Amino acid sequence: LAQFKLVISDTKGRTISQELKDRAAQPLVGSRIGSIIDASIIGVAGGKLKITGGSDKSGTPMRGDVHGGVKKYVLLSTGVGNRSEARMRKLVRGNMVTEEIYQLNCMLIEGTLPQKQQATEAAAAPETITAAESAKKKK
Repeated sequence: LAQFKLVISDTKGRTISQELKDRAAQPLVGSRIGSIIDASIIGVAGGKLKITGGSDKSGTPMRGDVHGGVKKYVLLSTGVGNRSEARMRKLVRGNMVTEEIYQLNCMLIEGTLPQKQQATEAAAAPETITAAESAKKKK
């Protein structure tokens, strides 16, 4: 079953991350880099997301001009997967979203990012730390 970490940014530069598991992640499987999908899967009614990239569990980046969901060694001069100016053969993953993908980068085209998601994550993190510290103190 699919499990993705979505990193969603908007045009103003704000970014949130969400994890999608199992049934919530199934609409993304089979889509490609550059495809536009409905943003209701992240809780934005009437919005649209554009898939801009991603990487798999081992950190291999997705590349838009490699077709399919496979890993391939391709000869790159610049761009995703190659930062030097020399031509190099690098391992990249294709442009299709498969179950091996771990992180997906998306751009919110229409709609606004949910504000409550960021506030609840920031508030939940200190509570878990204090609960762990209090458990240590009891021992």
